[in-house]
Amino acid sequence: MITLYPLKEFKLPVIAECINPDVFQDKTLKEIVDLEIWEGNKPKKLGELFKVEEKTTENPSEKTMITIRGDVSKVRRIGYSMKNGEITIQGDVGMHLGEEMKGGKILVHGNAGGWAGSMMKNGTIEVHGNASDYLGAPYRGSFEGMRGGKITVYGNVGSEAGTYMRKGTIKIYGNAGQFVGFRMREGTIYVQGDADTRAGASMTGGKIIIGGNFESVLPTFTIDGIKEKVKIEEGETAEGPFYLFLGDMVENGSGKLYVHRTKNPHLSRYEKFL
Repeated sequence: MITLYPLKEFKLPVIAECINPDVFQDKTLKEIVDLEIWEGNKPKKLGELFKVEEKTTENPSEKTMITIRGDVSKVRRIGYSMKNGEITIQGDVGMHLGEEMKGGKILVHGNAGGWAGSMMKNGTIEVHGNASDYLGAPYRGSFEGMRGGKITVYGNVGSEAGTYMRKGTIKIYGNAGQFVGFRMREGTIYVQGDADTRAGASMTGGKIIIGGNFESVLPTFTIDGIKEKVKIEEGETAEGPFYLFLGDMVENGSGKLYVHRTKNPHLSRYEKFL
């Protein structure tokens, strides 16, 4: 197991793709310390910015585990494209956490910056604080969103979570900003708390579940029924009742938007269309 401690408070962005179980695997402590990292526009060695400690295990075939203790909110691209192992962060973490992740697990005991889980294909990310904008979303100009895996956020998230989502599960136990599930095609997004406006805009498939307050449904959605409960994933169900809306009709979409009926009495006007 490798433990990293920031040696200072970072003022500039730090690009740290090398903080990755696949990169650390089978390397000596000296090789890990010498890995390249960028602070602003200057190349550095990992050991110049982090104290690196190694704890050997009795089982050499055990998966690689990395623990980061301290504030790394300026450190970006931790766990980039990782396939195996685990990363635990005891503090806040910067943008692009687990970008294009293919496997393994990332656990954050703090807040995560923008684009966490961007374009991930598999694996698990858990954030026990808040997550910023574009959770699981692709870069600007890209149409390839999250394609698998699971992201769980126990706090709030910013705007455009799950944009262009194709597959996988996003669970948000706090509130979500506007445009959750924007242009999503498949997959599941669950918001236990409130959601801001324009949820499901331009979606063509997939499922969005909103368990809290939701001010207004886009006029390009049509009500289809009332459901007593909705499956989030295997072993987890959201208790309703829920209004079920289908859309986005502008895109000839067949996406499902579930909105809690009891928490949103202002949406009762739709019931006359059932």
